[in-house]
Formats: sequence, C-alpha cells, structure tokens
Amino acid sequence: MAIDMDAVTKVLREAAETAVLPRFRSLSDGEVTEKSPGEIVTVADREAEELITPRLRAIADAPVVGEEAASADPALVEALRTEPLAWLVDPLDGTRNFVRGSTDFAVMAALVRAGRTVAAWIVRPTVGRAYVAELGSGAWCDGTRLRRASAPADPARMRGAVLSRFLGPAARARVSAAEPRFAELDSGAHCAGVDYPRLVEGGLDFILFHRTLPWDHAPGTLLLTEAGGVARRPDGSDYRPDDDRVGLLDAADPATWDSARSLLV
Repeated sequence: MAIDMDAVTKVLREAAETAVLPRFRSLSDGEVTEKSPGEIVTVADREAEELITPRLRAIADAPVVGEEAASADPALVEALRTEPLAWLVDPLDGTRNFVRGSTDFAVMAALVRAGRTVAAWIVRPTVGRAYVAELGSGAWCDGTRLRRASAPADPARMRGAVLSRFLGPAARARVSAAEPRFAELDSGAHCAGVDYPRLVEGGLDFILFHRTLPWDHAPGTLLLTEAGGVARRPDGSDYRPDDDRVGLLDAADPATWDSARSLLV
C-alpha cells in the first residue's frame, strides 16, 4: 500500500499551525496540567492529536496510537503488536520545552507495519522544516536527501548525548565515568524530534536513551537508519516500536555504536 508522504506532512503542518503555534509562549492558566507524576500535557497536545487522528485514518484506515489517547487508555499500544498496520502520533514532542518557551519541539508521526516502522515524519514548526523517511527509500529534509557521514573513530572526537533522567544510579555512574572520554557529552534537547535530526545532520554522533516510548522513537529511528545510521537496543538488536523494553543507543555508524556502547552501557 503506497502512502502519500506529502499528504501526511501537510496534516502535521496544519495541526501545528492550528493548535500548536497559536499557543506558543501564550499558554494561559489551566492550559497546562499533569497527566501523570512528572509528565505534563497542554491543550495544544490534545487539540493537535484530535486534529491529526481522523485525517491520518482517512489516508490509511488503521488504528491511530496517539500519545495522549494512549495515556488515557494504555491498551491502545497493543495495536502495534496485533494490527497489520498502525499509526503512531506524537502531537507535541517536547511539551516541557514548549511550556518553557523553547523552540525545541516537534510534531511527529510514523506508520508501523507488522511491528516495523515503514514511514516517518518529523515537523519542526518553528524552523519551518519537515523530515520524512520511508523504508527503503531514504531520509529527506524538505526535498534534500540526508546521508549521515561516519563519525570520528576516536571517542575523544565524538559528540554525544545521554538522556539521564530515567537512568538508575549504576547507569548514571557509568555515564559520569565515561564523560571525559568524549569530546562532548550533553543531555540532548529533551525532544526526540530535535535530537534525531541533530544526529542525522551531524550535530551529534550518538544518543543513549533509557525510556523508549514508540511515538518518541519510531519516527527518528527510521530517519536515522534510512540516512545510514544505526538504532539498536543495548543487546545489539534493531529497534522496533512493538518492543517495549528500555534502552536504545543510536549512532552515526556501527563502529560508533560499538565504541559508545563499550563506554556507556
């Protein structure tokens, strides 16, 4: 089944223009709430998802697993394992950044077939960019083909990010011990829709995640692998959105993945 990639990009852009950007730096009292301990949601997240969901189903009639819908009904995620085709939607990736007034947020979607990501979209509304990838057809940014170059072989020249928020004490200690071995090691943008393009475009050489919610990682991992990079679990298995284990190491190339894993995991 062929998917109109441009039609999905249009859906995400219009949701951003209608529900997200009008509230950027202008959220009012009561428009930000806590949906679970430590996790916030805004009216922009919910309204964007409500706009996106029916329009994706009109493009391909398959279940839509949206972040906010799945927060209310976690059983929706089972569609990634039980349905032949399913959509994933993150209507506002980087919600905390959005609330703080940072431009580091994105609107994302992915199409999953038999548990494998086959198409992906990341829209960055504040910078006017759209990243798309289709399995076997490459990764693109606004019509320009993306190809990730190999990273430096020496870890002392590598730049990476580790999202340490959900790491346990032992893992945090390993990261702290490894930090001097790299040229740079930061905590990323706290937005997968920013960090994955940053890795693909050469701003980072690797990223280590602990939590791997499918709407956060399905779009970016396909963008990365179609550009020539690597997205693997710490045990070396390829990332799949129907796998709910923790731990994900993304890298520019296999050698960088091996080096980062040996120092960080």
